[in-house]
Amino acid sequence: MQTPVLKIVESTFAIGSRCCKFVAWLLMIYCAVSPAVAQTTPPWREGTIQGQAVSREVREMYEKGLEWMIANQSENGEWQSANNPGPGATGLCLMAFLAYGEDPNYGIHQQPIKRGLQALIRDQDPRTGYLGGSMYHHGFATLALAEAYGAVDERNFWTDSKVPETQRRSIGESLELAVRTSITSQDKNSTGGWRYAPNSSDADTSVSGAILVSLLAARNAGIEVPDKNIDRAISYFTSMTSKSGQVAYAGGLGGYDESQARISIATLVYAIAGRKDLKEFKACETFLKAKDAIKIGDHYGEYTAYYKAQALFQADFEAWEKWNKVLIKELKQTQKADGHFDGSFGPSVATSMSLLSLALNFRFLPIYER
Repeated sequence: MQTPVLKIVESTFAIGSRCCKFVAWLLMIYCAVSPAVAQTTPPWREGTIQGQAVSREVREMYEKGLEWMIANQSENGEWQSANNPGPGATGLCLMAFLAYGEDPNYGIHQQPIKRGLQALIRDQDPRTGYLGGSMYHHGFATLALAEAYGAVDERNFWTDSKVPETQRRSIGESLELAVRTSITSQDKNSTGGWRYAPNSSDADTSVSGAILVSLLAARNAGIEVPDKNIDRAISYFTSMTSKSGQVAYAGGLGGYDESQARISIATLVYAIAGRKDLKEFKACETFLKAKDAIKIGDHYGEYTAYYKAQALFQADFEAWEKWNKVLIKELKQTQKADGHFDGSFGPSVATSMSLLSLALNFRFLPIYER
């Protein structure tokens, strides 16, 4: 079946070549109104994402942070945590780039993204799939792989790389290995959660949150993650959540306090696992919304902001919008002149987590979808 444009072209050229300009004009109009043909300006260039205006101050803050990360990426593609070395910092920085929405294959951030992903894959244990340092690092690195999977064109991924052939894998292969590590670790753990080492017999809600979010992201990306493993992890979190919405750190029941970080983690995993029906989710959401904004630069401030932004966004959009305005002001006041942020885990982690707490304004990462 002929399209309307083809019919116009054939009939017009039958009249004579003098109508060529008219045909070109018609084609231009058709392309301008047809969503299947038109090429639109990338939304982040217009300052509007998914119909929502993104303020200039947010974009400028974000770009300054990315510029600092580019300047502080190591020669081998890594970003390091000052006092806790491992691939988690690289994973968080990678997500900050991916969350901004630039094309990871052709955009201005192509090389930092490519080099960072190569570093994660290079340093992964090819036998176990462990992205070492600790399961904290493993969780954030796995999450970065899940968010990059399907977005990064791998046809020339290893071109000109100095990484030995034996250490080269596709992002998908690396992600599947990492998921296997997480599942095997949980299967050995009687609590249904995760702790610092892959063979730990105890668990805590902070490490477990990092791993569970990465597994949910991997599942969203099409990697097989058994339902039983997700269900066991959610059961672990419900066992650690009090009726008031407070969330314990480790050791089973008890040890509750007003940690917004842990309450945010629980709220987030309940939401993205599709378990907003749980009374524990409602309790955590209510408790979290009653708390004031955190302070970047305070103890674990950037860590709390990273999780609270996501938790509120998933739980209650209006509550997130209100809190986001306060967060933007806080981040603008604490960002250094060169674009970095200071925090408990060093500038690479503090900067990436602070930017990612802002990245809900852009909503490009699949894990940031509601």
